[in-house]
Amino acid sequence: MASDSRTNAGHDQVNVARKMHVFAQPGERVFILLSSGSLSCTQSIITQLRRDFDEGKGLAQAPSLYDAARIIGEEVRRVSDMDRAALERDEFKFNVNFIVGGQVRGELPGLFIVYPQGNPLQASEDSPYLQIGETKYGRPILDRGIRFDKTTLEEAAKYALLSLDSTMRSNVTVGPPIDLLAYGVDELEITRQRRFTANDSDLVKIGVHWEQALRQAVARLPQIRFRVGRDSSQPQSPQEESIVLVEPPTPSDVAAVQASQRPPERGA
Repeated sequence: MASDSRTNAGHDQVNVARKMHVFAQPGERVFILLSSGSLSCTQSIITQLRRDFDEGKGLAQAPSLYDAARIIGEEVRRVSDMDRAALERDEFKFNVNFIVGGQVRGELPGLFIVYPQGNPLQASEDSPYLQIGETKYGRPILDRGIRFDKTTLEEAAKYALLSLDSTMRSNVTVGPPIDLLAYGVDELEITRQRRFTANDSDLVKIGVHWEQALRQAVARLPQIRFRVGRDSSQPQSPQEESIVLVEPPTPSDVAAVQASQRPPERGA
């Protein structure tokens, strides 16, 4: 699970607020919530969920992660009933989304998204990750990289950081600090969690290495060549390509050329 911390209510009102929230009873249950949308509405929802949890109600009694997602959805609807009319009267949209992941002892772990209407949707083998908030800039990295049955927890953490790094580069409404949390099956406690500030050397290193790796990958792709002219005596159909791809030489090809260019060795 990874989240940024930037909130904004206009071009000149940018603030920092935590969007990752942990509800845990070590050895019994762990729920991690990510929030996006209206900060005032998400704060109201989290406040009531926390109050019930501390009193042993709500998420503290959910028998499964699905039931936990339903409890969150009920709270979303409750706050919607209280605030939606007033918001929409002043042309503000009721816009809150949650991701909830975790596990209840004896149950399988999982991942759900809870929509503004309060209904949940579960991640699956075909859709092994979920996003909320500003998703379009970081999604291509996840689409190309995340595989349900092969991506390790460590690799998933890197993809999450890269996805947020790319989003921050392209959209000023997303920014640090970055919260990262990793949960393993049947752990039932939080043991791996970190907050990366804007000038965190490790976060900076991730971004720099990613840019360098991208440039190196592009350099290794087939070269694009543009045809500068053609024989005027030969007809050219509209479908004829004027841009061609040429495979770059392989290391063995380069070694062979270098070997052929060496002067012959002199005899003894």
